[in-house]
Amino acid sequence: MSVHLPLKSMTLREKLEVLEVLREDMARSAGSVESPDWHKETLEECGRRAAEGKARFADWETAKAEIRSKLR
Repeated sequence: MSVHLPLKSMTLREKLEVLEVLREDMARSAGSVESPDWHKETLEECGRRAAEGKARFADWETAKAEIRSKLR
């Protein structure tokens, strides 16, 4: 299957919305995909930063809102 999107005419907001739809769809089948080694390493590094008190956390809705506000 080939998907064609009018990327050149889409706004950044529209592109982000497409990404969000894809992310949500992919999350529904996340258990069927094996994570690559770099992902485990990244998670371990995040765990170390959290243990050292060097990490900052936000729930997903807050994080999305912060990202979107920076793009405006």
